[in-house]
Amino acid sequence: MESPEPPGGGNVDVRLVASSPAAARQVAEVLRRCFASSEQRSYPAGTVVGGTRLHLTVDTARAAEPARSWLVSSRSSGNGRTQADET
Repeated sequence: MESPEPPGGGNVDVRLVASSPAAARQVAEVLRRCFASSEQRSYPAGTVVGGTRLHLTVDTARAAEPARSWLVSSRSSGNGRTQADET
């Protein structure tokens, strides 16, 4: 399986798996308060009974507070390693 193409510009694709649709919506709401984002898309999570997979794209170039101050002060760890459960 090939890795998907990364999004352009300051966009970041966010994909999460939550135990419930409500939990997934809460995380998406926090992201939307910090960043401009696309409409979220949700799907049943095949590995979690009753779980939800949620996909959305956030625009880090159009960050709102508090994300803006965090982005300015944050530094990359530089290791760039992919975790074992990431593709």
